[in-house]
Amino acid sequence: MRSAGAAAGCAARLVVVLAVCLASPAGRAMQDLHVVALFKDRVVVVIDGVRHLLRAGETSPEGVRVVSADSAGAVFEYQGRTLERRLDGRSRAAVSAPAAAPEHHIYRDTRGMYRTVGSINGLTVDFLVDTGASAIAMNAAQARRLGIDYLVEGNSTFVTTASDVIRAYKVSLDVVRVGAIERRNVDALVMDGAQPQEVLLGMSFMGDLEMSNEGNRLILRRRY
Repeated sequence: MRSAGAAAGCAARLVVVLAVCLASPAGRAMQDLHVVALFKDRVVVVIDGVRHLLRAGETSPEGVRVVSADSAGAVFEYQGRTLERRLDGRSRAAVSAPAAAPEHHIYRDTRGMYRTVGSINGLTVDFLVDTGASAIAMNAAQARRLGIDYLVEGNSTFVTTASDVIRAYKVSLDVVRVGAIERRNVDALVMDGAQPQEVLLGMSFMGDLEMSNEGNRLILRRRY
């Protein structure tokens, strides 16, 4: 016999998706009955994790009989008890598979370089992928366009390029985004001059990403 508390708890649940606590003849503590879809004279239920499509008058292997069903609700019978349920606009979301890690595909251009569009602090940037650069790098004009006050906020240093040693400023970028991949507080260098001509997407952004090269495509994938 079901306790008065369990019966009251079951009667209070007037929702499309519900869990009905029932004592099982087999000795199990409870059974779960979830109504997941309603049609004229048909209902889709999940009982103890097993999905059934039942028509009015049919009984599930677990002993749940459908008395009637339509788009507004359903009436069940179990162990001599009538359970009436109506739609009230609520439903339980299905459990989805774990989301795939964000990834971005970058294709090689006619010069054999990987270029992509992204953003720094919400402003659009054309990036040139450079795995040899330790950090995102840009020239002074590019930094000013992005509102980066490197002279005030940056730390002065010197960097060695292919042909010279030049002054640069270490800064931290609030948000850098490429495709679906977003990183915050990313280290960058602002070069005091016109080089580099393109903003370099260096390893301060890509260092913690999985990278794979498939022909003319570079795949960046965020690790979880």
